[in-house]
Amino acid sequence: MKIIVWIILGLIWGTTWLFIKVGLDEIPPFTFAMIRFIVAIAIVGFILSLSRIELPRKGSEIRLLAITGVLQFSVNYSLVFWSELHITSGLAAVLQATIPVFGLALAAVYLPEEKITKLKITALVLGVAGVAVIFYEQLTIQSLMAFGGSVAIVVGAFAAAHASILTKARGGSMHPAVLLFGQMFFGVGPVVIIALVYEGNPLGLSLSWVGVSSILYLSVFGTVVSFWLYYWLLSRIESTKAMTIALVTPFVAVVCGNVFLGEEFRLQTLAGGFLILASVGLIVFRRRLVNTAVFETATEKSE
Repeated sequence: MKIIVWIILGLIWGTTWLFIKVGLDEIPPFTFAMIRFIVAIAIVGFILSLSRIELPRKGSEIRLLAITGVLQFSVNYSLVFWSELHITSGLAAVLQATIPVFGLALAAVYLPEEKITKLKITALVLGVAGVAVIFYEQLTIQSLMAFGGSVAIVVGAFAAAHASILTKARGGSMHPAVLLFGQMFFGVGPVVIIALVYEGNPLGLSLSWVGVSSILYLSVFGTVVSFWLYYWLLSRIESTKAMTIALVTPFVAVVCGNVFLGEEFRLQTLAGGFLILASVGLIVFRRRLVNTAVFETATEKSE
């Protein structure tokens, strides 16, 4: 079940790039993020109301939601959207793929049971290298603003990793829907302010069915379903394994771009995808493969 959820998350977050790309033709970036999260908050709030799931009342839990919400939904998303005004989406994907690298280091601080091993380091290097191979033609930094955008993406990746690690370490007692609702509630504020100040009143937008569909997909699947599943998964496996999804999503995005938008699919994509799959196999599937091998060996000996 955990492997299935991991794969579903990789597919959902990989396809969000497609919907963001087509939606940005009609909606400014921060306004896009703002509407996405407001719709998602309304959906999760409605579910919590119907399910009568209580929101946290302890000060420590509210602080956790506020901190992780700002890190995940304010800092990370705001920096990603701003940065992509100055750098290519490919470079952004490579830099965003550092999320599990930061997660591995932060886990050593907050989750001492999740040890840093040579295997994990090797796997993460392979994964980031795979993403870089896919987008190697877009890795040049041509201006000071582009350099600033690159730094901002890395800061956002650190914030996202920090949010996941804190959630794993201190939020295990909270329902995934409560985690998601609380984090979005505290995290959406700065996004709203930036959108209104820099992009104006969203009520003046004229949206086609493509724009509306993009918002709904990103709100329902890209946020509510995906983060709900992610927090469920995060409570059951090592944080590093959960965050390796960030390595797979760029490859899925490139495939979707080829299938639905007619974007060129090059040999380097296959090479990068191979490195990513090797990386994920070492971290996510290694234990299952080892257990299977042990079982088969024991069976052979008993015959």
